[in-house]
Amino acid sequence: MRIRRTWVNNALSISALLLSSSTAYAASCCGGGNATSLVLPKFGNQMIDVSFDMEDYKGYWNQEGDYTKDPAGSDLNQYRLNLGYAHRVADNWQASVTLPYVWNDNTYPGVVSKENGVGDMSASFWYETFDQVTCVYQVNSLADLRPAIYIGGTLTLPTGKSAYGDDATSSFDITGRGLYRFDANLLIEKTVYPFTVTLQGSYGKYLERDVNQEYGTAVAPYKKNLGDRTFVSASLGYTYFLEELDTLTFTAALADLREGEGEIDGVSDPLTEFEKQSVALTTAYASSDLRWVFKGTFSHALRQDGRGENFPTTDILTLGVSYAFY
Repeated sequence: MRIRRTWVNNALSISALLLSSSTAYAASCCGGGNATSLVLPKFGNQMIDVSFDMEDYKGYWNQEGDYTKDPAGSDLNQYRLNLGYAHRVADNWQASVTLPYVWNDNTYPGVVSKENGVGDMSASFWYETFDQVTCVYQVNSLADLRPAIYIGGTLTLPTGKSAYGDDATSSFDITGRGLYRFDANLLIEKTVYPFTVTLQGSYGKYLERDVNQEYGTAVAPYKKNLGDRTFVSASLGYTYFLEELDTLTFTAALADLREGEGEIDGVSDPLTEFEKQSVALTTAYASSDLRWVFKGTFSHALRQDGRGENFPTTDILTLGVSYAFY
C-alpha cells in the first residue's frame, strides 16, 4: 500500500505541474524587472516576453504535510517555453496573453516517458490605479509613499493535454489541468531607490466540467471541479545603477500557493487539496530606456515537513527576456 501511495502522489505531481510556475517576469512601472506577472511598464504600449522554465522534481509532501523523497532512480523533469504578449488598450488599462509549450521528460521505476505539447493558455487584464510613475529617489512628503497598485484578472484556458481527453494516456503525459479558471489579481509595488517592495495576491475559482473519460478510457459520466485557489507572495528588491543608467535588480521572494478541496458530483474530494511554500531569487538587467529586460529566477520549494501538502517539491530555473515598445 505504501508503494502504491508513493506512485499516486508522484502521478499527482505531474498532473499539478503547471500550477507552481508564474507566467513571466516582466518590467515594473519603472522597468526594474521585479513584478511576478506579465505587466507592461508605465507608458509602454506593447511588450513581447519569452521565457524558458526548467523544473526539476525532488520528492513531494504527502497529504499529512510530511516531505517524502522520490524512489531511487527517479528523474522527473519538465521544461516550458512561455510566449507572452502585452498590449496597452487605454491610458491605465492593459491586457496580455501567455502560451506555454511543455516538454515532459520522466524516469520512474518501471516507467520511461517523454511527451510534449501546448500547455494551458492564459489571458489577463490589468487596471493601473496611478497616472504617473510612483518610483522615487527620496521621500519628501506622504505623497511620495504612494505605491503602484494594479488590479486585474486572469482567465486560464484548458488548451493543454489533461486527464479528461484523448491525448494523455498517463499522468506523465499531462500538460494542463483540463478546467477553466478565473483569478482576481492584486499587485502592489513601491520603489524608493534603491529598494523595491512588492506584494502580490490572487484568488481563483474553477468552472465545473463534465467528465466521461480518463486518459482516453471511457468512464461513467460525472461532474468534476477543483477547489478555490489562493496565491500570495512578498518580495524585496535592490536596484544597482550601472553606467548610462542601465539597472541591475536583485529580488528575494517568499510565496504561498494552495487550493482547497475539489468536488466530484457535488461531493467533497480531498485528494485535490494542496499547499506549497517556496522561495525565489531573481536577477534582472534593464536597459536605461526600459525597453529590454533580461531576467533569471531560481525558485526553490522548501523541503521541510509542514511547508506543503499533497504537492511536489521542485526547483525551477527560469531564463527570460522582454522587449517593450513605447
